[in-house]
Amino acid sequence: MSKKVLYTLEFPVRCSPAILYEFLATPSGLQEWFADKVDERDGVYSFNWNGSEDKAELLETELDKFVRFRWEHMHKDEYFEFRIEKTEISNQTILVIKDFADKKEIKDQSRLWEYQIKDLFHRLGGSN
Repeated sequence: MSKKVLYTLEFPVRCSPAILYEFLATPSGLQEWFADKVDERDGVYSFNWNGSEDKAELLETELDKFVRFRWEHMHKDEYFEFRIEKTEISNQTILVIKDFADKKEIKDQSRLWEYQIKDLFHRLGGSN
């Protein structure tokens, strides 16, 4: 089995970090754009898409800054993360996504994230 590599995607966002954080860290926020249904129990999030379920453990979070999850079926060193940053000069909010994939799958995985983020931006008000 090939070792997965960490890759990073960045998306400028037109909203406050506090609003964005709610969409990234809460079951109700994630359900708006990431999955059809999201539940959380004892730090384990259940994500449902078209009847199939996947679970991820919440590894770490910092209010209005970042959220890190690990899919239960993934290697213990692999995770996906939503990080909220602000540019120094323009003070623009940037959503940084970190995820792991096989090298040959990074392009496809990046497209999937881009599709998901378009849905997030639509939920945030379509001005992104």
